[in-house]
Amino acid sequence: MEPANDDDHRANGSDHSHLAKKPKLSTSSSSLITDSEIREEFSHHQPGIARINNGSFGSCPASIIAAQKHWQLRFLQQPDDFFLNHLQKRILHSRTIIKDVINAEHVDEVSLVDNATTAAAIVLQHVGWAFAEGRFKKGDAVVMLHCAFQAVKKSIEAYVTRAGGSVIVVHLPFPLRSEEEIVAEFRKALAKGKANGKKVRLAIIDHITSMPCVVIPVRDLVKICREEGVERVFVDAAHAIGSVPVDVKEIGADFYVSNLHKWFFCPPSVAFLYCRKSPVSPDLHHPVVSHEYGNGLAIESAWIGTRDYSSQLVIPEVLEFINRFEGGIEGIRLRNHKAVIEMGQMLANAWGTSLGCPPDMSPGMAMVGLPVNLRILSDKDALTLRNHLRDHFGVEVPIHYEEIKELQDGDGYVTGYARISHQVYNKVDDYITLKDAILQLVRNGVTCKMLPSE
Repeated sequence: MEPANDDDHRANGSDHSHLAKKPKLSTSSSSLITDSEIREEFSHHQPGIARINNGSFGSCPASIIAAQKHWQLRFLQQPDDFFLNHLQKRILHSRTIIKDVINAEHVDEVSLVDNATTAAAIVLQHVGWAFAEGRFKKGDAVVMLHCAFQAVKKSIEAYVTRAGGSVIVVHLPFPLRSEEEIVAEFRKALAKGKANGKKVRLAIIDHITSMPCVVIPVRDLVKICREEGVERVFVDAAHAIGSVPVDVKEIGADFYVSNLHKWFFCPPSVAFLYCRKSPVSPDLHHPVVSHEYGNGLAIESAWIGTRDYSSQLVIPEVLEFINRFEGGIEGIRLRNHKAVIEMGQMLANAWGTSLGCPPDMSPGMAMVGLPVNLRILSDKDALTLRNHLRDHFGVEVPIHYEEIKELQDGDGYVTGYARISHQVYNKVDDYITLKDAILQLVRNGVTCKMLPSE
């Protein structure tokens, strides 16, 4: 796949950009990608590994790797010309594509950053300044889910709590039976944050939690935030684009981030950060300050010093790759969801367990209960089992430990879950390998305590 000439894409950020043609998200049957071409696109994956963990780091097709190399060489061959005449145009073109894919109102609302961790730092730095400068009162709250990504928790610690903000944690029940369980816990947390005349200044809501993996009813929770007077809402949707439908206008959050290298086939690492236009927009800044400081977050993010910007430049080629699949990104999403639920139910039936949440609350990933005989009784046990599956069975899959507080050791209750993913390169054999590995351990009477910890 040859990269498009950036001179052909002179998209701009003027007010008429919303009239730009919406990117094509599906393709004709005559040009659909074949199974052999899919295998070739991912032939660089290490052979002999059942790779069912797309959720952690994503996957990048060979044609996109080639396109990325093209842009890297363009810079290295003549960096001055590339920087002065091509780089910013190409980044703007990529931003314009994402703006249309996520249904943002204006391209200025879309910034490209390294990853969701960077986006969280941008938003929480902004909130931290509001506490430090007295615009928010000491003790006002930030609300987050207890299973928020660790980097988000650390950003809250770095920017918010040290500036006087408090943190209210929403405990996500798991396993789950319905969205109503999440909504009820979220309402409790908001009430706690507003107690004694305090205000909730920011709610951080995962669109898809990482561990355990659950699709959160973000539209409902954002609506509740508006009704309850929450000042700002940040949706951490690291896993979302390419895995669930994303329409930022419908969701209605102030800030929304999703990685493009997880489920959208970009090379690592690149994410978009959507910031709805508002009076606070000029006060959002990239934490790496460079020449463009003060020119708006999108422009600041497009130049944070000399670095490799190629992962941001290949977004047009990525869209071309996606459009080789029937139904485009929506077709890929639906097929991944269908396959991961089928594989999850196959595993659960074989192991005598169940899925951790209803199918409609699973994206391209699913939480599958592991046999209680393995005695997964701690996070350390979960990591030990994960390493053992990789080293001895060639299976790459995350293992989640779910504490059962009312029991001493979890006897008779599922405390361990495998988080399986499905992407276009996966085959049924990948999941059969995992199934057989677990059954072999159970047959042999192996528990996590018996496995080597290193």
